[in-house]
Amino acid sequence: MTTSNRYRVIIRCPACGEKYILRGKRNEEGEYETGFKQCICGNEEQLNIEVSPE
Repeated sequence: MTTSNRYRVIIRCPACGEKYILRGKRNEEGEYETGFKQCICGNEEQLNIEVSPE
């Protein structure tokens, strides 16, 4: 089993300082799918995202 198509996604919220570490895959549009919707403070738009291969 290969995990080269999985990515470690770190999402930081500048509004409240919360940090999420998730695993995701790249979809056909080139975006990363993690299932993340919004921060606990309600922020959906202004998020800092870092991606690295696993």
